[in-house]
Amino acid sequence: MTEYLSIGAGTIAYDVTGDGPLVVLAHGMGDSRHSYRFLVPDLVSAGYRVANVDIRGCGDSSLGWDGYSRTDIAGDLVAVVRHLGGPAVIVGQSISGGAATIAAATAPELVSGIVELAPFTRKQSISLGGMVRVKRHRAGSTHLMMTLLRGSLSSWKKYLDLAYPTKPADWDGELARIEAKMGEPGRMQALQAMAKSAPTDAGAQLPNVTCPVLVVEGGLDPDWADPRAEGEKIVAELPAGLGELVVIDGAGHYPHAQTPEELLAVVLPFLARTAARA
Repeated sequence: MTEYLSIGAGTIAYDVTGDGPLVVLAHGMGDSRHSYRFLVPDLVSAGYRVANVDIRGCGDSSLGWDGYSRTDIAGDLVAVVRHLGGPAVIVGQSISGGAATIAAATAPELVSGIVELAPFTRKQSISLGGMVRVKRHRAGSTHLMMTLLRGSLSSWKKYLDLAYPTKPADWDGELARIEAKMGEPGRMQALQAMAKSAPTDAGAQLPNVTCPVLVVEGGLDPDWADPRAEGEKIVAELPAGLGELVVIDGAGHYPHAQTPEELLAVVLPFLARTAARA
């Protein structure tokens, strides 16, 4: 059952399943909580209470927010955790990985650990050498730029085709669902606003995180010429000993939907350690 939390003039949609320590899931831009469809049942079976959130402007959450930065999204996630009686482990993908960092740094009493999936958590710079050398990175960056500049749903779908090097069994239906949602008035504009939001706010908070952090990168993620190197840089900017990096070979930008079994194999042990701190 979908529930709604009012934050200012907006509403955040989420659903809660299971009992036990709280785990909050937050997806990336242009997506919805449905992207975690393969993880939720196993997390619940493992003994967790799972809150699956539609971040602002996405899914069933409202439009018309004043901002779509990682800081804004982090504030929403903290509000959800507080409302549900945290602390919680926050799992954030892409833009929400950066938001999870900010949430952990600014509300340490409510966040006992964070999992960052293919996260944008640091200031980004264009690697011309990487663009030339890595075809998937060049193509993915081009499709993202066209999505940002033109609001092109066709370009977004082409990006997703690269970001999922192999497709889930239900991909045709999932892509149709994404296309229908992104065709709603205002949804593409929210995606564009998120894409324009620089991750410098999240990068600035990396040294202030005090809880354990698991960073998961897909080895074929088109967003970076070298996904492992990006993950290593995130871990290096955290306080010593807090960060752990795992790279899933063959996964793209959406390991939770593309390689859920491999992801659960590293997330469940992390949760067992960090949820005990709550």
